[in-house]
Amino acid sequence: MNILMTGGTGLIGSAFIRKYRSEHQFTVTTRNKERAKKALGDDVTLLSSVDEVTDIDQFEAVINLQGEGIADKRWSDSRKQALKDSRWQVTEKLAAMIKAAETPPKVFLSGSAIGYYGPRDAQPVNENESPKHTDFAVTLCQEWERRALAAEDATRVVLLRTGVVLAKGEGALAKMLFPYKFGLGGPLGDGEQMMSWIQLEDMIRAIQYLLEHDNLSGPVNMTAPGPVTNEAFSRTLASVLNKPHFMRVPGFVLKLGLGEMSSMLLKGQAVVPDKLRSHGFEFEYPTVREAFQVSV
Repeated sequence: MNILMTGGTGLIGSAFIRKYRSEHQFTVTTRNKERAKKALGDDVTLLSSVDEVTDIDQFEAVINLQGEGIADKRWSDSRKQALKDSRWQVTEKLAAMIKAAETPPKVFLSGSAIGYYGPRDAQPVNENESPKHTDFAVTLCQEWERRALAAEDATRVVLLRTGVVLAKGEGALAKMLFPYKFGLGGPLGDGEQMMSWIQLEDMIRAIQYLLEHDNLSGPVNMTAPGPVTNEAFSRTLASVLNKPHFMRVPGFVLKLGLGEMSSMLLKGQAVVPDKLRSHGFEFEYPTVREAFQVSV
């Protein structure tokens, strides 16, 4: 396929390109072409932004992964606006371009997150569920998805509701590992909050699966089938690392240090990939222990 991708230099996009570069042609938008060329290679076409796309008809698929890191900085008002703008604006532009195309791309895969569902208890959450509460993450994801769905009259739209992506030396897991290396690992808050995650290899395999299977559309939970409590997640990580597991981080400490963003760590949801599984996708790393064994 000839694919237009935003966010192609990020964790998921760059891994997808590395794995499938022999099967697809990639055009990637990036603010730093020199750095992107070093990271992605000479066979990837680079554009400064989607505004440089003169003919979206040439692409068979669009994969939209662009967005500032949700947990990179404390959520000040200006940071919240940056998180919104980095997701909403490019998604709206892409949807409008697809709608206006004479021969639109066959599929539009657009990023979202499990934050869409809002805080939940341990009850499994599939793609048919709606938020029960409204917070910043819910609002962010709802509007992100709404703008992507504007293109559904012109093409197949898939919303990638992504959990915590576990990858070796990168992303969220790399940040989590720091205290464990010093024997200071442990759960966050009461540890009862559910964590929904996916190993990077399964994530990019699932994206490829969605490109190939035109009977899948709408929201798709990009999570492994085994969500766990934060207590179980951290205990398993300590076990795989052969490190102690005793240093519980009190919830009030996270709230003081991170403010509103602490809700991402202290609240969760047990998101399950019903659509992927019911359509035949098989996970290579269905349990968190298996995922850690290849990611740490």
